[in-house]
Order: sequence, then C-alpha cells, then structure tokens
Amino acid sequence: MSTNAYALADSWTMTRRELAHWARQPVQVVVALFFPVMLLLMFGYLIGGGRGVEGSYIDYLLPGMLALTMAFGLEGTMIAVTQDLNKGVIDRFRSMPMTNGAVLVGRSIADMLQSVLALLALMGVGFALGWRADGGPVAFLGAVGLLLLFRFAMLWIGIYLALVAGKPELVQAVQILVWPVGFLSNALALPGSMPGWLGTVVEWNPMSHTATAARDLFRGTGTEHLWPAVVWPLLLLAVFFPLAVRRFARLSR
Repeated sequence: MSTNAYALADSWTMTRRELAHWARQPVQVVVALFFPVMLLLMFGYLIGGGRGVEGSYIDYLLPGMLALTMAFGLEGTMIAVTQDLNKGVIDRFRSMPMTNGAVLVGRSIADMLQSVLALLALMGVGFALGWRADGGPVAFLGAVGLLLLFRFAMLWIGIYLALVAGKPELVQAVQILVWPVGFLSNALALPGSMPGWLGTVVEWNPMSHTATAARDLFRGTGTEHLWPAVVWPLLLLAVFFPLAVRRFARLSR
C-alpha cells in the first residue's frame, strides 16, 4: 500500500473510533441535533421579527441558522482532542504503526458527519415551518457544500485552539470566542438594520458571506456572493490546518 493509502486507512480507523463513541453516548448526539432546532424556533417565534427583511422571515432566518449551526458546537471535538492528549491515548497510538495526524483527521470526519445530520434536522424543521428551497437541486447542493466548507474551516480553527488550550477545562473559555463570530453576522438580522459601524463589521464577517450565498442559492436568485463564501473558508483552512497539524505533532512527541 502507498503512504496515502495507509494514511486514509488510519484516518478511517480513527473515524470509526469516534462513531463508536456516538453509540455509547447517544444523548450527547441528540442534544447536539436539538440545540439548533431550539434556536430556530426561539428566534423565529419568540425573539425574531426580521426588521427590514422582505418576504417571509423564515426564508431569511433558516439559511442564517444553518450557517450559525456550522459555527457552533465545536466544543465536542475540542474537548475530545484535549482529552486524548491528557489521558495518554495519543501515546498509545504512537506505539502503533499509525500515520501522524490520523487522530485529528478521524475526529474531523466524525464531526463533519454530525454536521450533515444537524443540517438535515434543521432543514426538516424549516420545511415543516414553511421554508422552501426553490433554486433547484444543483443550487441546493451548492448551498449545502458552502455550509459544510465553512464548518470544516471553523472545525480546524477549533482544533488548533483546543491544542493551544491544552486542557478540557479551558475549552469552554476558548469556545466563548466563537459566539461573537456567530452573532456579529447577518444570520438573524439585516446589517442595514444595525448601527453603521456594526453593520460594516457584520458584512465583513466570513459567516455573513456564507449565510448570504446560501440564501441566494436556496432561493435561486444568483451567485453574486458565491466567491467570498468560498474564498474565506479556504483562507482560514490554509492558515489553521497546518498550524493544528504542526502543534499536534509537537505535543504528541
């Protein structure tokens, strides 16, 4: 087998390890899926109102909530990474003929699978509330792809910050940093309804580009915002993926 084949096999082994954790902790998975649904209902019916939004607020809100879901919920992966480091699990893996970094890749694949489930659950609830994706199947898949690309970038930022934090108890403090990224965006409200300086910050938020591009694709209203939604996550990945891999390599020596 080639080196790449061994790396893929090792990464899939680590992915199966994470999926086995799901079977032992189903409540944690269910809570992770229920949380974005609760936020959708809360903002859609209790807090929301969509000031300045033309048409149905649910058509504006749901793509924003999908993007928000892709930014939140990183603490599970972050805690798992730090626990593996602190409990000596990585040392045991190093004694095996395993590709360096397969633990991180396997964990990231499991996280992405859970993210797909979260998107499906939230879109199912949105459909029940009256949301429709009128852009066609290609645009629909493109919007889902953008959301998952954003999640993948946020995931590797989270992994790197977890490795910097080093301990599970510090992860919660680091996770708080994600909240400004999520709520300083156009996920819930139009930037034009905010104070001028705040609207400018919101418009530059990478998550705003993802939410806007997803809205356009779901509605079938164009691809004007597509490129920023692709470029921002790729830039973040180009920075944080190698940083995370290098730091993990140093910590696991």
